[in-house]
Amino acid sequence: MSETVLIPGGRDVRGSLDTASVSDTAESVVVACPPHPQHRGHRGDERLVAVSEALTAAGVDCLRFDYGDWDEGRGESADTRQALRWADSRYDRVGLFGFSFGASLALLAAGGSEVAVGLSAVSALAPTARLGPELDVVRALDGVDCPAQVVVGERDTTVDWEPVAERAREVGFEVRELSGDHFFVGQSGTVGEVVSGFLLDYV
Repeated sequence: MSETVLIPGGRDVRGSLDTASVSDTAESVVVACPPHPQHRGHRGDERLVAVSEALTAAGVDCLRFDYGDWDEGRGESADTRQALRWADSRYDRVGLFGFSFGASLALLAAGGSEVAVGLSAVSALAPTARLGPELDVVRALDGVDCPAQVVVGERDTTVDWEPVAERAREVGFEVRELSGDHFFVGQSGTVGEVVSGFLLDYV
């Protein structure tokens, strides 16, 4: 089951809350960040849906949300933080997941000091190293104090993921390399299994 929710915070941020199929009152939720909105990224992205389906089947809710109007990554970072606050006010445990642009935002949020949310875990699928001068994803990894996973495609030539994977290994986070490109074509099921398998250990 899924319901539309409005995320407060001054921007038009809407989400789909997918509720667990095995529980009426889930205690945990994962916030899912979509890919780049200027490249048709949205909360219905098949990779987000695959992760959500795996989570809800295991008893964990999932909030897939769309960003507000494009703001060079800054507004989208704020949207991510607001979605986390919304989730934290309603659930005992909160996880975070993102794909591509959303993966970078997830790591920036997890490693930032502006979110008063105790994250249980974060998983980033195909993140890039930097979204802008002030949005350094590699540096943000040093501030992540919850279990973290970085999943990349071995043949991904779309984004600069190597520095993220390298730093993640250096600080002791899990790095998974899948046989695929940036979009993991035909591998949504595998993505859902790998990401949910990690997150379910903590949320």
